[in-house]
Amino acid sequence: MDQAVEANDLVFECKDWIGRITFNRPQARNAFTFAMYERLAAICEQANDDRSIKVLVLRGAGDKAFASGTDINQFREFRTPQDSIDYENRIDRVLTTLEQCRVPTIAAINGFCTGGGAGIAAACDLRIGTSSTRIGFPIARTLGNCLSMSNVSRLTALIGAARVKDLIFTARLVDAAEAAGIGLLGEVVDDLAALDMRADEVARLVASHAPLTLNATKQAVARLQRRLTRDEGEDLILMCYTSQDFREGLDAFLSKRAPQWRGQ
Repeated sequence: MDQAVEANDLVFECKDWIGRITFNRPQARNAFTFAMYERLAAICEQANDDRSIKVLVLRGAGDKAFASGTDINQFREFRTPQDSIDYENRIDRVLTTLEQCRVPTIAAINGFCTGGGAGIAAACDLRIGTSSTRIGFPIARTLGNCLSMSNVSRLTALIGAARVKDLIFTARLVDAAEAAGIGLLGEVVDDLAALDMRADEVARLVASHAPLTLNATKQAVARLQRRLTRDEGEDLILMCYTSQDFREGLDAFLSKRAPQWRGQ
C-alpha cells in the first residue's frame, strides 16, 4: 500500500503558464518513493486537463542531483515475483504518462541523474544540463536488476542500441559533454544558477508557441517509435528481480559493500 507523499517530497507550482515540479529529497539525492512516482503521474494528468499549464519544468532540489532513481528501501517490501512485475509496470505507466503529457516537458538536470531519474529525464521532451551533470544506469554494478522493455525502447529511440548497451554494460555515468554528444542532453550550461535561468527562458519561449503544433509534433514522434508491450518483457524482469543476485545486490547496496555476483 502506498504511503502519501510526505510534505514537500515533490513540490508543484504553476505561474505564468509554467508548471514547475521539484523533486525535494536532497538528503537522499532526490530518490523517488512510490508515492512520488504516482504524484508525478497525477501532475501530468492535471496538465492534460488544465489549459492554464503550457509547459512543465522538472528539477531536483539542492545542488547534488536531479534524481537518483527509486529509493532502494522501497525494494525491501518485495516478497513475491509479482512485486517485481508490479514495480516495473508502475514505472512504465508513470513514464509513459510523462512522455505522453499534452504539454512540452523540460528536464533541468544538475548533478547526478541515475536509474529511474535518468528514465524520467529520457521521457521528457527537452533536457538541459550543467557541467556537473552525470547521467547513467549503473544497475549492472548496484542491484543487478534490469530496465523494462518500455525503458529500453525509449532509450534506444533516443540514443541508439549500441549506446544503450554501452551504458548498461559498463555501468558508467557519462559527463555533460558526452551526454550532449550522444543526445541525452540538448544543451549544457555552466552551473545551477545558469540552469535555472536557462530552463525558465526555454519554458517561456515554448509556452509562447502554438500549443496544437507542439502537441501534434509530440504525437507524431511517438507514432514513429513503436513500444513493445509490458508482457513482452516480463520474462526478463522476473529473471533479474527473482534472482539470488538481485537479493545480493540489494543487501550489498544497503550494507555499502561490493556485491558478489553469481549469475543465478
